Formats: sequence, C-alpha cells, structure tokens
Amino acid sequence: MSAPIDLERVRALFARPERVSASGFLRREIAERMHERLALVKINPHQVLDAGCGSGADLALLQKTYPAAQIVGVDAVPAMLEAAKAPAPALRALNQMLSRLLPAKAGVDLVCADFGNLPFGMNSLDLIWSNLALHWHPQPDRVFAEWRRVLRVDGLLMFSNFGPDTFKELRAAFAAMDESPHALPFVDMHDFGDQLVEAGFSTPVMDMEQITVTYDTVDALLADVRAFGGNPLATRRRALVGRAAWQKMLAALESQRRPDGKLALTFEVIYGHAFRPAPRVNAAGEAIIRFQPRKG
Repeated sequence: MSAPIDLERVRALFARPERVSASGFLRREIAERMHERLALVKINPHQVLDAGCGSGADLALLQKTYPAAQIVGVDAVPAMLEAAKAPAPALRALNQMLSRLLPAKAGVDLVCADFGNLPFGMNSLDLIWSNLALHWHPQPDRVFAEWRRVLRVDGLLMFSNFGPDTFKELRAAFAAMDESPHALPFVDMHDFGDQLVEAGFSTPVMDMEQITVTYDTVDALLADVRAFGGNPLATRRRALVGRAAWQKMLAALESQRRPDGKLALTFEVIYGHAFRPAPRVNAAGEAIIRFQPRKG
C-alpha cells in the first residue's frame, strides 16, 4: 500500500506556490463538495486540523463553518505557509471579529510539519480535514494511524484524494513514448477503506466520482498537469526526453481528441470519512465493557 514517492521531491515541487496556483480551481470545487458532505455530519469541534493545507484556501471555509473553533493548518512546505499567512481581506475582517467575540483559541494557526508525523498529542483534535493531499505521501496507511492517534474519541476524519483513473489519458500517451512512470500510481478507493479499518477507524464511508476537464490545446492540458504538482516518484525517468519521443507522446495525446475537438483530462476523486471509536481495550490490553444500568 505504498508508492516510491520521494517526500523531499514533493516539497521541492510545491516550493513555489505560484507554480501550482493554476490548479486551484479543482481544489476549490472539491472543497465545496467535501463541505456538502461535512454539512450532513452533526459535530461541534473545538480543534480542527487542515492536513496538507497548502496556501490555506480551505482555512477560510473551515473557519466560516466553525467560527468558535481553533483551526490549524499544517503543511510541510514553508513557502506554502507563507502564502497562507496573507489571507484575503474578508478573512482578515472575520479574524478580527472573532478575536473580539470568541475565546482566545478561536482563529487560525499555521504549523510547518509533515501531516504523517504530527506535533500534537494524543486525543487533541476533533476534526481532521484533508483535501487532495494524501496521495502525496508514500504510506497512507501510516498516515491514517497517525491521524487516528491525534483524534479524540468520536472525532471525525474527512479527506479527498485522487484515484487510479486520474490522468488516464496522459498515462496512455506517455505509454506510447516509453515505459517509465510519469504519474503517481494512485490508490484504489476500496484499499483506502481497508486501511481505515486496519488503522482503527469505525464506519468508514468511501465514495468516488469522475470529473473531466477539457482543453483546446495540448499545451494547456500539460500546463495544468504540471500545476497539479508533477512527478515525485523515486523511480521517475531522470534522463532528458528526446525530441522524437516527445513528439510521439504529443501525437498520442492529439489522437484522443473528442468528437467536439476538445482534449479531455480525467480526475477520479475519492472522498472518505470515518470516526475514531471508543477504545475496546485499555493500555494493559484488558477489554473494556460498557453497560448502562436499567432505570429504576
């Protein structure tokens, strides 16, 4: 359940926020769809974590949803957190109002850390939100275990990430050029469900949808692909691609034009949420049995 992802390479790819800002349109759309799902869950969190917050676009949404909560954005790339420190005017005004009306901890804090190795104690968070970040980690099963560690009992995890059919058009085009991996081997939705159960989460709910973005030119499509991050695989091709090989890949992409003349790029988006249940055994390994005495 792991991919040969080079985490240092991931951080280098995201070290310039302006390089990836063009992909924000899809992140915003998926955040809205996650928020619709979140609205169906009745929770009143005091501490909320945005794991892999990037430049902080989701922080305002979470703060607006839970104005009395402390919202913490975590990202491993310092440049992304610097971008998150410059909130929009509306968010600045909201922060100022909250500082006057609500407890001191209400508001937004930023922490530079790996979301798979969080600098928080056990049972310290009520809600973990992660939008299109998990697929950048080589071992998502270990990330789930870490997220369960920091969640309080009955705390909620809600996340999204890309699934295996993402960039399928690009994979087919690159296969015409060589056999090297040019995109991440995204994890299947059902494997994520199994990992959540193994990590100790209860009642995981997984669902998936495909979003298709269309382009007029190959250059526009490839520009967006680069904006979504790049190739962080340790097994990626290091040598330069020759002109003839590159033209073969471009021709393979062009051959995929739809009847309307557009080029399509598929994103398989996986959504998941699960709760941290009450423990069944204590620290000594003894079973915990709960019962409710009869009234009267």
